[in-house]
Amino acid sequence: MELAYYSDYAVRLVNSEEPARGKDALTSVEAVRDLFGGNQSAARRATDADVTRFRSVRARLRAVFEAADHGDETLAVDLLNSLLLEFPVSPQISGHDHRDDDGRPLWHMHLADHPSNATAGYAAIAAMGLAFHLTEYGVDRLGLCEAAPCRNAYLDTSTNRSRRYCSDRCATRANVAAYRARKRLEADRTASTGLAADSAQRTTASGER
Repeated sequence: MELAYYSDYAVRLVNSEEPARGKDALTSVEAVRDLFGGNQSAARRATDADVTRFRSVRARLRAVFEAADHGDETLAVDLLNSLLLEFPVSPQISGHDHRDDDGRPLWHMHLADHPSNATAGYAAIAAMGLAFHLTEYGVDRLGLCEAAPCRNAYLDTSTNRSRRYCSDRCATRANVAAYRARKRLEADRTASTGLAADSAQRTTASGER
């Protein structure tokens, strides 16, 4: 499994809530288990008590993205380091279920967690994945969607560090809103110019009389 994959754990958890819209999908143990994706063996460890614990970790992970979004690299790193210390993992070389054409294992790094509960396991993987992404690509690659009121987290993997939105849907919505704003401004300017011209014409006509 690619280490970069683990950073998606952090994004999935952060985006389970949309604070600006007052939405929270993390309301049941089933929702917690869904966050694990294909890792069903880890998902089965989740209990009702993990709902509250997951929300706490989510708030801390969002704080990392918010610090990065505000350009505060030191704070982002400090917040992430505190998670890494609290939720450690053991990197291991693994070759399970991955074989080349000759049947030999395709060795890769795997993050083995030893959790006391489902939250600890998920938090360990999410924090380590985010740490790998941050150190490999830079803090400015951690972003929050600019399409208000979305503010979903995303990881910028673009070649020119140009990503600003969490999805194509948000990018389209923002572009449409910007286009309409420009059109309204142009209409207002045209109307103002027309009113000024009418006023000038009336003034000239009045003077001629």
